[in-house]
Amino acid sequence: MLRTPPGGAGHGTAAPGDRPMSIGAVLTRLRDEFPEVTISKIRFLEAEGLVEPSRSPSGYRKFSPQDVERLALVLRMQRDHYLPLRVIREQLDALERGEQPQLPPGAAPGESAEELWEPGAEEPTVRRVGRAELLAASGAGEEELAEWESYGLVAPDGDGGYPAEAVTVARLVADLGRFGLEPRHLRAMRASAERDAGLVEQVVAPLRRHRNPQTRAHAEATTRELAALSVRLHAALVRSALGIRST
Repeated sequence: MLRTPPGGAGHGTAAPGDRPMSIGAVLTRLRDEFPEVTISKIRFLEAEGLVEPSRSPSGYRKFSPQDVERLALVLRMQRDHYLPLRVIREQLDALERGEQPQLPPGAAPGESAEELWEPGAEEPTVRRVGRAELLAASGAGEEELAEWESYGLVAPDGDGGYPAEAVTVARLVADLGRFGLEPRHLRAMRASAERDAGLVEQVVAPLRRHRNPQTRAHAEATTRELAALSVRLHAALVRSALGIRST
């Protein structure tokens, strides 16, 4: 069952009766429980509609204690229950209706669900899959998988396994194939993704080399946020090029 501890969402929540807080004050409150949280992460969750702080006459965000508790709950569902934002939104909507939604089991000891989360896709709950699992999940045959590998769309590691995200890639490649798009047509997409990854790496590389563990943790959070933003930008550019209005 989904429960919020009495008196707040945990160590990082505001006590009832506190005045509205700035985004910097919210960050300070949340970091005790969520050391990886950043201002950009809070802004991202706001952009996704998961929290809606009020605004001062000059336009500054003002977070109520309930906003801070909601943010902590969102972060906890990501960290402890492997939930994507779409499902978290459904859980929050259910809570507002007075329901008590069921949550999947929490993360294994020492393992963070946040580490397994890739924004914009169905989040895998394992880090690696075997070849048979990849074939079964994608509905592909050995010849198809071999062709995808030849074009670098999916790639096994040294032990013959695949990263969990390969499942998402394989399914998308198979779906595009139903429209007549062959792996050779998708090389440009792969090259574009590699260029995007290179840009992200330029931003986070200095943070990853830092001696401070919190800074290195911040690098991983920043990587995920930049990946999510690049996916959204790519989708918006494609829609714009095709003259498609966003729904």
